[in-house]
Amino acid sequence: MTKTLTLFNQTFILHPSGAMFWEEEDLLVISDVHLGKVSHFRKFGSAVPQKAIAGNFKKMDEVIGFFDPSKIAFLGDLFHSSLNKEWLLFEQWMETVSAEVILVEGNHDIISPLKYEALGIFITSEMTIKNFLFTHHPEERAGFFNFSGHIHPGVKINGLGRQQLKLSCFFKSKDQLILPAFGEFTGKHILIPQGDDEVYVVTKEEVICLNE
Repeated sequence: MTKTLTLFNQTFILHPSGAMFWEEEDLLVISDVHLGKVSHFRKFGSAVPQKAIAGNFKKMDEVIGFFDPSKIAFLGDLFHSSLNKEWLLFEQWMETVSAEVILVEGNHDIISPLKYEALGIFITSEMTIKNFLFTHHPEERAGFFNFSGHIHPGVKINGLGRQQLKLSCFFKSKDQLILPAFGEFTGKHILIPQGDDEVYVVTKEEVICLNE
């Protein structure tokens, strides 16, 4: 189950995967996939499940199938590290994608832009469309509403007794929405809502607004 936001008379749909779809622009927005991270950590001896690699591609396929966008924008940290075997999987995956693909560079995107351009991916440091600014790091800029990633936002939710859950979320403030990390093997940075901040927690099946 998704949640819909209306900003500047534009429609944005928040998906349980952590992706966001801008209806009027037919644009799917995904942040912090961190492809290659599993292979990077396994190389140095970490016990990271191999199935997490396939999980990222399956998750991207599912959300692309759900919205069928004409454009996909990755808000940085698409690939976690230098080239490894997951890059070959990414090249194969790109052959199945018919949408235009844009990468807004993040701090982990250290692979040569030429490698992305060879796959038909357009690379930029930021993207502006209408009243909206798309960046990797959260930014404040007069006259724009900012969509970003990088933070891997999460919140703590208290359950029965002393039980406490840490869940990924879309974190919205007055002029900004920070997307959750899309990748299977990523951590969370716990944020504490203030004032009019809105929190949209993501579970495997739905997006839940904690302000309702």
